[in-house]
Amino acid sequence: MGQLAVRALRAVLAVVLVGTVLIQAGMVWALFTDPEDGSLPLTPLRVIAILGMVSVQVALVCVWRLVTMVRRGTVFSRAAFRYVDPVIGAIVAAALLWFAVTAINAPGQQEDPGVTVIMAGIGLAILGVALIVLVLRMLLAQAVARDVEAARMQAELDEVI
Repeated sequence: MGQLAVRALRAVLAVVLVGTVLIQAGMVWALFTDPEDGSLPLTPLRVIAILGMVSVQVALVCVWRLVTMVRRGTVFSRAAFRYVDPVIGAIVAAALLWFAVTAINAPGQQEDPGVTVIMAGIGLAILGVALIVLVLRMLLAQAVARDVEAARMQAELDEVI
């Protein structure tokens, strides 16, 4: 991975992380200070939003660590799973939180149930992203296994020579 790509990705990750922390702080502040107005129950939605941002933050930190491993050339090791697995968990958590938002929103959409169906479809798409990352994790596991096997074979070859 080139230096420019690493720096650009880190800049994006940093901006998103700072943004989520600021929005999260505002949501926590609103949770404890604003009275609840409107037809939707705001407190559960605010709590879900705060938890959703935690899942995003977990994924961002883990991706940052994986980018560091890529830059150092150590990503094809068992240590990478320490960061890939929480990304999968964070994506699944985000999907479950989205399904909770869909359930909270559903009673207000009785006249137009298509909105609830679309929201449920978005939740399934989020779960699809988790499945894609899971497949990539399996590919990483294969690469690590092949790397270990190649190192073993090289050691045997060195002994013979």
